Amino acid sequence: MGLAADADFARHTFVVIDFEGLTPAGRSPVPIEVAAVALVPKDGELQETWRFESLIRPPADVPVTAFDTRQTGITAAMLARAAGPEHVMATLDALLDAPPYRLVAHGAGTEATLIAHQAAHCPALAATPLLDTVRLARTIYPELPSHGLDALMRYLRIPVPADRHRAMPDVKVTIQVLRRILAENATAGRWASLLAMDIVAGLPPKRLPAIEGIQDELF
Repeated sequence: MGLAADADFARHTFVVIDFEGLTPAGRSPVPIEVAAVALVPKDGELQETWRFESLIRPPADVPVTAFDTRQTGITAAMLARAAGPEHVMATLDALLDAPPYRLVAHGAGTEATLIAHQAAHCPALAATPLLDTVRLARTIYPELPSHGLDALMRYLRIPVPADRHRAMPDVKVTIQVLRRILAENATAGRWASLLAMDIVAGLPPKRLPAIEGIQDELF
C-alpha cells in the first residue's frame, strides 16, 4: 500500500514552489519571480488545486544584469512594472488557508532561504516545512552522477521547456519529477509514509537570527 495508506501523507497539500532571484554582492538573495502549484493526493495521484505566479520588483539599488536576463529572460523593464515583495508574498501566503501544507522544491534550501528573508510578508509560508526533490531523487536514482533538474529531465525524458529558468516552467518540471519519483516509489517501496520521506528529504523552515538590522533584509 505504501504512501497511499499513510493518513499523514493523504491529509497534506503539497505546494511545489520555485523562485528566480538575483544575488547582489554582499547581500542576501533577492527574489524577482515566484511560482507555486498546490497538489493534493486523490485517487492515487497528486491533483492540482491552485496555482500562483508573479514577478517581484527588487529594491531600487539591486540591478538586473545582462547575465541575469540571459539566464531567466527577465528584464529590468519587466520588473519595474511588478509589485513589491510585501504584496506578492502576502498574496501567496493568503492561499495557504487550509493546513497542513508541505512545500516541495528542487534544491529546497535555496527556497527556504529566500522565504526566510521574506517571513514578515508570508508568515504561514515561512512556518511550513519543505521536501527536497534533489534528495528524493538521490534515493530513487542513485546511479545518476547528478540530480540537478537538467540531468533529471534528460534521464526521465522530460521535454525541456522553452522558458527554462522561469519560475512556473521550473515548477511544472519539478512536478513531473515528483510524480515520477512517487511512481517509482510505489514499485520500490522505499517510503511507506510522509515521515519516512522527511527522514530522507525533509527540511525544517529556515529561521534567520534575530539581530539588529535584520529588517533591512525584508525588502
